Amino acid sequence: MIQSYVLTAVVLAAALTGSSVRADPLPIENHKVLTAALAVEAAQAAVAACKAQGYNNAAVVADASGKPIVLIVGDGTRYVAVEVSRRKAYTAALWKMSTGDFAKRFPTPTGFNPSVYDPQLAGGQGALPITVGSDTIGAIATAGAPGGDKDEACARAGLDKIKDQLN
Repeated sequence: MIQSYVLTAVVLAAALTGSSVRADPLPIENHKVLTAALAVEAAQAAVAACKAQGYNNAAVVADASGKPIVLIVGDGTRYVAVEVSRRKAYTAALWKMSTGDFAKRFPTPTGFNPSVYDPQLAGGQGALPITVGSDTIGAIATAGAPGGDKDEACARAGLDKIKDQLN
């Protein structure tokens, strides 16, 4: 179905520009996908790592587009942690970097700062991209610990739990 839409769009574009068209549909590239099972495993490990240190947190694992795959909210976690972890995961997935690095890259609101244009972005530590080779296939984020460094350590524990299963 998608291939027919692609072919239709190519034919229409060619007709409007007067160029020639390939008769066969464009190939769809292979790409790696973060499975829901691995996302759940990573989020559970992140929440457990924070809980072991006495922190109530939320963990979100998002796909490469920043869309949440799973959200796990630890017992006693404040609502704001849920929203912050979602925004952190979105940021790390879209920008393909940790949110700590994102905050360092755009430190001042007076210069170019993407978060001015996209209020869903979040800086501060707590989210890490999930990569396979050079491809970013998602992100994991936590919020709720007393400090971004602690949030990032919990996210790292979740990522470490699944890293050997990523391929």
